[in-house]
Amino acid sequence: MTQQFGFIFVKSLFVPDGSAFESSMASYAEALKQLGGEEWTSDEMDDTKPLVYFMTTGGTEQELLNIREQRSKTVGHEPVLVVAHPAHNSLPASLEVLARLQQEGATGQVLYLNSSSDKQGLKKIQDVLTDFQVASELKRSRIGLLGTPSDWLVASSPDHSTVKETWGPDIISVSLDEVNSLIKDVAQDTIPAVRDPLVEGATEIQEPSSADLDDVVRVYFALKQIVEKYELDALTLRCFDLVLGLKTTGCFGLSQLTDEGIIAGCEGDLVSTVGLLWVKKLTGQTPWMANPAQLDEVNNQLVLAHCTVPRGIVKDYGLRSHFESDLGVGIQGTLPNGPVTMLRIGGKNMDLLWLAEGDITQSGKAEDLCRTQAEIKLSEGQISNLLETPLGNHLVMVQGHHLQRLQGWWKQMIA
Repeated sequence: MTQQFGFIFVKSLFVPDGSAFESSMASYAEALKQLGGEEWTSDEMDDTKPLVYFMTTGGTEQELLNIREQRSKTVGHEPVLVVAHPAHNSLPASLEVLARLQQEGATGQVLYLNSSSDKQGLKKIQDVLTDFQVASELKRSRIGLLGTPSDWLVASSPDHSTVKETWGPDIISVSLDEVNSLIKDVAQDTIPAVRDPLVEGATEIQEPSSADLDDVVRVYFALKQIVEKYELDALTLRCFDLVLGLKTTGCFGLSQLTDEGIIAGCEGDLVSTVGLLWVKKLTGQTPWMANPAQLDEVNNQLVLAHCTVPRGIVKDYGLRSHFESDLGVGIQGTLPNGPVTMLRIGGKNMDLLWLAEGDITQSGKAEDLCRTQAEIKLSEGQISNLLETPLGNHLVMVQGHHLQRLQGWWKQMIA
């Protein structure tokens, strides 16, 4: 992810003389420019892109406080990123000023470069700037709530203001009447272009009829129109009402939208949809939302299961009925064995987090669980926490080990 940010050299009255110091600062400036930065002056403090404070020497603490106060008037109280280097008392000045800011309730961190060619240090700066970009994108995001959260999500139905205040996205409420109307208006001749590739790619089709397949494509088209009309970055659908009212399912539509880059959650679960959107933006990987259906505390492993999965992350898939209702179309995907990370956001203010990582050891096709199933053995995190301090039902899973990356963002932006 290419970063665009500003950096400013924070200077004191005691700037060292000589070309060696100037050459050193120029090399740091060039390194930051290679990351996508541009050098700012005090006249550019109202730019909303992230700002990095580069502490040139000691004695710069008050100057940084002055710059931050000026910037806060237009940008607000953003986390403070202070870059220190090994010479001219840059590091002690950085520690002193961040300590003062944290006493006042600010968040931030000191990022240390042992030279202008410090690859590990520059990578850390790049990661932190990515964190800032993700936080900024979340604040500009729009999540559609189609219907209301399902009645059983008694711990996963936050106020829209809570989502906004803690995570940033705006929640856009859309009635199911509008969704149902759009489903009914889908023209029959538009269906084959989507249905036929779905059918051709399946390893098997058991319960669904041709009419069932047509109906789930109609749902997909309706959801896509909602996305375009309301300019949504993500949505979550009270999908069981489709089962009860129209005898069809949203499983394919949610899967297809997610594969197209529009995060789509089930059951009107806003909490999990925020988690899906967050992990997608931070890792770039396509996430999956599922139920923790079975667990084993002794071996620290669990089984996740759900009736939909993005087809882009499975090795193959079959088309089955929706598990609970035996209606419509569910997707029975085979997830590849290998590393994964899981998370669950929770708490009244959506400011609690469970994180774990491990490996998928096998996929399943048990007939008494939702259709896509994955057994995961944890290497970091504890299954017992889910029982002792649960944050809710659904978990979010993403391929690859990203626990430290997610945890770092969380501590900086939410905790």
